[in-house]
Amino acid sequence: MTQELAAYLTSQALTTALIVSAPMLLAGMIVGIAVSIFQAVTQINEMTLAFVPKIVVTALALLLFMPWMAAKLVDFMHYIFAIIPNIAS
Repeated sequence: MTQELAAYLTSQALTTALIVSAPMLLAGMIVGIAVSIFQAVTQINEMTLAFVPKIVVTALALLLFMPWMAAKLVDFMHYIFAIIPNIAS
């Protein structure tokens, strides 16, 4: 295995991880911004008001996007397993 291949595989792994986690992170960020705006407008500074909606929406995003996330991860693993003979030789 060359350094270029190792760098490429690391880059692909990090890109895949970022793409797979993006739906949950974006959903949590959007809800967090909405809750922050609501708290600023109403001047309610309750910690659970900020935390609970984000965790619920993140869990719902996980359930909603699970098939797509699993397909992306399986595709990446198929690619990794396919190149193993090339790396070993």
